[in-house]
Amino acid sequence: MKAIILAAGKGKRFGDITKIVPKPLIKLGEFSLIEHNIILLKKYGFKEIIINVSHLSDLIINSLGNGEKYNVKINYSIEHPEPLETGGGVQNALRLLGDKPFLVINSDIFTDCNLSKIRINSSDLASLVMVKNPSHNIQGDFSILKNRIILKKRNDATYSGIGIYKPEFFQNSIVKKYKLIDLLIKHIKNDRVSGFHFKGIWHDVGNEERLTEVKNLFFKD
Repeated sequence: MKAIILAAGKGKRFGDITKIVPKPLIKLGEFSLIEHNIILLKKYGFKEIIINVSHLSDLIINSLGNGEKYNVKINYSIEHPEPLETGGGVQNALRLLGDKPFLVINSDIFTDCNLSKIRINSSDLASLVMVKNPSHNIQGDFSILKNRIILKKRNDATYSGIGIYKPEFFQNSIVKKYKLIDLLIKHIKNDRVSGFHFKGIWHDVGNEERLTEVKNLFFKD
């Protein structure tokens, strides 16, 4: 199975640093944020990786190269002049992802999730890894009932930024700037999305405060 790492955003929540360093290349210990996820993908058998890039894309491409130093194959889906958000970014990369289900993972999460255990049913369009609502998303995104992703007025689970999607998920949509959650809500209402609750290590490293938190938890000298 192929995988795509979402790495095109501008990382504005990090402030001025991401004007010169793209968020995926911010260091977390010995490796950058995106390298941690390349290593995770490789650990669980994903050797063909697509990375979507836009903001400071040359720096990311020059840093990671073709993946040889990680013993994987990396191709790039370049979005210019502006990033297409998570939904548009994945859809724009379908030509590289092929016609089979593929894994999507955000570049700015830190996790030990076993990616090889995620499964998708033949009748579903997506299968999501969900986590307990973190303090920065206390209202949640969705809920889970018997491994089905559902919508409630008060959602008790947050989308981890990891999931398996089928190309058909994007059928009848045009490539434009939009978020994955826009299509997810549509398919959830049609009962085409499954998921499970992950209880291991998971952190959204979306700003400097959360980066410091993860460094203190896992990368103390």
